Amino acid sequence: MYAPDIFKETDVATLHQAIRRIKLGTLVTFGSRGLVGSHVPMLVEPDPAPFGTLVGHVARANPQWRDAAAETAALAIFLGPEAYVSPAWYATKRKTGKVVPTWNYVAVHAYGSVRFYDDADRLLQLVTRLTDAHEAGRQDRWRVSDAPAEYTRSMLKAIVGFELPIARLEGKWKMSQNRPAEDVPGIVEGLSREGDADAEVGRIVAERNKDRR
Repeated sequence: MYAPDIFKETDVATLHQAIRRIKLGTLVTFGSRGLVGSHVPMLVEPDPAPFGTLVGHVARANPQWRDAAAETAALAIFLGPEAYVSPAWYATKRKTGKVVPTWNYVAVHAYGSVRFYDDADRLLQLVTRLTDAHEAGRQDRWRVSDAPAEYTRSMLKAIVGFELPIARLEGKWKMSQNRPAEDVPGIVEGLSREGDADAEVGRIVAERNKDRR
């Protein structure tokens, strides 16, 4: 990932937290059909240090897991809050007019060798952990054990699990750090008027640029 130092995030705890908040990632592998990507929820585990392991599953009917060579190199992409940034919000626009639009975003890339498996007991543990993670905090939580055991076992036959020990972990928080400090308040204010999703980007812009004011 192209990440100039001004946008680069290297703190593993911050990157793991972002993955946990984003939840849905894109698993990209290379096989006989070329590059293939699947969009799946994943969990990140802290071990082995320093970068941890990603775990998740794909549909058994998905040819990606059959096509990917054993221990094949893989990339998991997580895209976080993102928003269009209008140059109309810049103080610089009023001074020189020399401004252009851009896009702010959070992105995390995890690289490693992916391993697929279809052991029923491991799959049950995996889907239980995924479910518990996504149901956490809900008033009326659903648990895997709420479904009949024989039904759950039959459903497990329709998926294939994977684990991706992370060999390289990259993060990019492109949040207007390259703009003059005088432009930041206008960006934050402009994003706050665009809706909740863009307002979240505005809050990150403010946080990432707070020491420049």
